Amino acid sequence: MVNLKEDERLDYLLAEDLRIIQSPSVFAFSLDAVLLSKFVYVPIQKGNLIDLCSGNGVIPLFLSKRTKGTITGVEIQERLYDMAVRSIEYNKLEHRIHMIHGDIKDMPKQLGYGKFDVVTCNPPYFPTPSNEEINLNEHLAIARHEILCTLEDAIRVSGQLVRQGGKVAFVHRPGRLLDIVTLMRSCQLEPKRIQFVYPKQGKEANTLLVEAIKQGNPDLKILPPLYVYNEYNEYTPEIREILYGKK
Repeated sequence: MVNLKEDERLDYLLAEDLRIIQSPSVFAFSLDAVLLSKFVYVPIQKGNLIDLCSGNGVIPLFLSKRTKGTITGVEIQERLYDMAVRSIEYNKLEHRIHMIHGDIKDMPKQLGYGKFDVVTCNPPYFPTPSNEEINLNEHLAIARHEILCTLEDAIRVSGQLVRQGGKVAFVHRPGRLLDIVTLMRSCQLEPKRIQFVYPKQGKEANTLLVEAIKQGNPDLKILPPLYVYNEYNEYTPEIREILYGKK
């Protein structure tokens, strides 16, 4: 049994055969989180992984199917942290996934520098707007806008947490590519793999996946483009496999 609160629902993570607690008024994960969890390199047998800005724990849940390592999630919003904890308990993954309710900026001092093999982050995408423009829903505003965590914060903390030779992977918007590369290099994170995600062929990319190595050598690979929809507005085979698994 799972204890659902207010307008929460229990959704399937289909390809992974897991369930996750979601709420339309508080947080529901997007395709971006799924793409990041599939894009990042993870050690299969063991390893120490951490996901920053975890929301309702979707990325740690996805990663638990790709690695036997231990996974830490960090979320500053208590309501989302609580949703993540209950989802982890429902899936009986407490022995593998540990959630922390806290500010990512405190994590290097709290958890230690250079302790993690892999760091993932799906940070807020948008600069903090004026009070007139900001979402009146506090939960959604914090998840989408750089109110409590800027891109610079997220990259700096990632660089502090990851070990030498470890991986750091972000999902973001293509418009921030140069900011991301500049900030990563300033934190000794060398971008090694980039993939652009397009709504469909003929459209501009709207999602960016980037993975860096701590103190890695310069050698950037641009992966083949990933298209979400075909000409019939149906998921492409690649996206269907990511969401639903192989037939």
